[in-house]
Amino acid sequence: MGVKKAVIAFGGNAILKEKERGTVSEQLQHCRETCDALLDILDKGYELIIVHGNGPQVGNMLIQMEEAGGKTPSLPLDVCVAATQGTMGFMLEIEMRNQLRERGIEREVTTLVTQVVIDPDIEKFEHPTKPVGPFYSAQRAEELRQEKHWEIVEDSHRGFRRVVPSPRPVQILGIQTIKSLVERGHIIIAGGGGGIPLLREEGGRMVGVEAVVDKDYTASLLAREVEAELFIILTRVPGVAIGFRTERERFLDRLTVQEARKYLASGEFPPGSMGPKVSAALDFVEATGQEVLITAPEVLKQALEGLTGTRLVKDDVPSVKLM
Repeated sequence: MGVKKAVIAFGGNAILKEKERGTVSEQLQHCRETCDALLDILDKGYELIIVHGNGPQVGNMLIQMEEAGGKTPSLPLDVCVAATQGTMGFMLEIEMRNQLRERGIEREVTTLVTQVVIDPDIEKFEHPTKPVGPFYSAQRAEELRQEKHWEIVEDSHRGFRRVVPSPRPVQILGIQTIKSLVERGHIIIAGGGGGIPLLREEGGRMVGVEAVVDKDYTASLLAREVEAELFIILTRVPGVAIGFRTERERFLDRLTVQEARKYLASGEFPPGSMGPKVSAALDFVEATGQEVLITAPEVLKQALEGLTGTRLVKDDVPSVKLM
């Protein structure tokens, strides 16, 4: 019988928080806090596979390149994703090793720079919608349109930003390595930033593309591929709410597939926030029949005991504690 596996996804803003400078020491502190919370899952008897986002970190890289003003060659977006997988994986791995040592647990921690094959959805490439990088003036935006042929749009009256495709992942390269290592007791950090996006050309040749893959969809695909018994999506709030930040706000402790689809269709879960998390959870529940827990890192321990958080479940199936 194989080991029990848990896949946990969280955003890059758990490591680089708003209104902070984003120094390495700040990010290491947040890695320490996150790893401490995740080890509660290890205590439940699960092997861990960690998938992190990297939005703020890639954004900072793009700002650095803009500020460099041509003094160094700029990097394409897929290379920026690869670079931040490495830096964030290092910080998470070293703090996970420190937390394990303090708890007297002997485990290997392995970071895998992960590539994903994406869905060649023509609509997403012809009409990109995902904003990335710094805000530009109208003049600079026009220069970049002409020079680099970027798609640039006005963003919330704060300036102009580049937009790129955000396709879904259809294949995780190296999945057999991930399966093998987790079966041997390694704590795995993989799929960072949703993975480095690749397109498969005619004849099978792979090429990197300038796109952003949502880490929740990659985590969901990974959880299905490794046949995880537990899939957790960590976010900024303790659970999923309808009427979020309105007078009718109500957090849900349980959400069925049918209810989730209804709320998605009605716009309760916007594309830029809870929408991808609920959609990724739906993919996992419908494929496996198992629950997904959506909660915040600081209340994860209570959520594992069924005291908070939102569980997305199959229709007409009673919810149970994820223990």
